[in-house]
Amino acid sequence: MTGPYRTLLAGLVALTLAAGAPAQDRVFPVIQGYGGVKPSPTAANRPDPKLDYKVVFNITRATPNGAKNVSLSKVARFLNLLGEDGIRPAAGKVVPIVQHEATSIVLSDTAFAKHFPGRTNPDAELIARLRAAGAQVHVCAQALAGQGYDPSEVSPDVVVDDSALTTLANLQLRGYALIPD
Repeated sequence: MTGPYRTLLAGLVALTLAAGAPAQDRVFPVIQGYGGVKPSPTAANRPDPKLDYKVVFNITRATPNGAKNVSLSKVARFLNLLGEDGIRPAAGKVVPIVQHEATSIVLSDTAFAKHFPGRTNPDAELIARLRAAGAQVHVCAQALAGQGYDPSEVSPDVVVDDSALTTLANLQLRGYALIPD
């Protein structure tokens, strides 16, 4: 086998091995069941307990076929990575701002079922767990309007902001690091 076929086969083997990695080697020190991390105590650039972690995540990607939103799971992974080293950011210091095509992930189960008959919001549980861990999930009111959702349809675990653009600018000017989607 030569050329692109060898590269394709190697990629498929790598994906198969990664997908088959045992789940039990992942830990969930802060957000149980979401964003599991593999302990790596000797790795470089570990979380620093001397830092004041203030981070804003820009969540824009849609979720295909009712799957859980991978960008929102990244927030859980970040909190689990910090938690693995005993670091817990203060409430409100981790802020996912949801906008664009991802907007439906913040709908209440009732509103989600109204817009997507026969389905419940696959991200509702994670949003509640993030909030319980101190993260503040926000959504862009402009994106809600653009996607045809009313602010009254948003989960009570989510803050409705005037715009994601304003939230991103305000938080970065206040010293929050941006994690893009």
